[in-house]
Amino acid sequence: MLACPGGEAMPGGGPPADLSFLRPESQPTTSDETVVAGGTVVLKCQVEDPDDSSLQWSNPAQQTLYFGEKRALRDNRIQLERSTPNELTISISDVVLSDEGEYTCSIFTMPVRTAKALVTVLGIPQKPQIFGHEQPIDEEKIARLTCRSSGSKPAAQLRWKKGNKELKAEGTEVVEDPNGKTFTVSSRVEFRVTKEDNDAEVTCTVDHESLQNSERSTTQKLQVHYKPTAKIEPHPLYPREGEKLQLQCDGQGNPVPQEFLWEKEGSDAPLQLSSDSILIFPFLNKSDSGTYVCTATSSMGSVVAKYNLDVSDLPQLPTPHVHSTPAPPPGPSQPISHASSMATASSFTPAPVQDASPVPSTSSTYHAVIGGVVAVIVFLLLSLLIVLGHYLIRHKGVCVRHGETVTSSRRQRPAEVMCTYLTHEAKGSDDAPDADTAIINAEGGQAGGDDKKEYFI
Repeated sequence: MLACPGGEAMPGGGPPADLSFLRPESQPTTSDETVVAGGTVVLKCQVEDPDDSSLQWSNPAQQTLYFGEKRALRDNRIQLERSTPNELTISISDVVLSDEGEYTCSIFTMPVRTAKALVTVLGIPQKPQIFGHEQPIDEEKIARLTCRSSGSKPAAQLRWKKGNKELKAEGTEVVEDPNGKTFTVSSRVEFRVTKEDNDAEVTCTVDHESLQNSERSTTQKLQVHYKPTAKIEPHPLYPREGEKLQLQCDGQGNPVPQEFLWEKEGSDAPLQLSSDSILIFPFLNKSDSGTYVCTATSSMGSVVAKYNLDVSDLPQLPTPHVHSTPAPPPGPSQPISHASSMATASSFTPAPVQDASPVPSTSSTYHAVIGGVVAVIVFLLLSLLIVLGHYLIRHKGVCVRHGETVTSSRRQRPAEVMCTYLTHEAKGSDDAPDADTAIINAEGGQAGGDDKKEYFI
């Protein structure tokens, strides 16, 4: 008779069977482990009642690693951590992807009892790479970028950012690597670029559990080509007549303008065409007044900037205004031909430019006032000299000595000299009815008349 599991006798008689192998305390226990490639995994096997038997660890290929305290496989990466009748713990360092699988802990009782431990090895994704940024992108065009990362297990996740703004991926592709264990992940993103995107940073970040809350990312700067802008700046800021003036055409853009054409409105011939953006006036005069035009050209097109120059004795306050002017295409009458660069200019509207005229300084007002006062004083002095000279001319004198008439300039020092001073009117006034007749009569001379006399001793 056989015994039932409860210990009762079964039909057929005989003693009850030994059912100690069914005791749960004789069953070894393990746990599954996850490890990052290159890390260390610890495998622990425990049993409550070893029943005078030893514990053993074997790898997925059923090769014995340790039997109790004895090493069975010559692999220095595998080390014994703890060995007691109730526990056998080992460690595997520098884990590789091929170490992944089910490890078995066995206790050699009757029958042999086993427990499985699944070791999962995580493949670390490589640093992502961004493709599609190698060449500059023209503004208003679509940028198409691809981010790729290999070696992840399981497949990693990729995400995009432009500056601080998240970008939505257009699609993701996962491909198994040749080793059959890891994966390569690719992500694409598309967006329209503007001039503000020049030098903007685009970042691709890979997220994976093997990175343990850290990030692995790549950042690239965008290069955006955009249309040029220009403005004219005078040096000095407030030019005056007679001074030296430099007009600088400040061209901005990507690429930076490399050609500058200077013209004056109303003039047929261009003033200057070169890579130099400065127009120089060594000595300003009023004939330099007018509107000057600078055309800055790059591979993205041309832009026009204007400046109103008003040369006057006293600078006037400016009347600035802002306007934009497209660069005209070259005509057949223009002596300088740049068909390729000017043709591009007609495809866009250039940036606004500002015209400015010279502005007077505060000290110039004081100088003008002082100059006016000096001019008035000089005028008064000249007027006084003219009146005095006219008076002296109209009042000539003669001297008489012993009946001889001599000029006052021949005066000597005689004992007695009589000088007579006669005006033209006085010489003929005795018999003349008016002043004009007196002057005519005076021409004949009347030296012997009763005139005013003066004696010099």
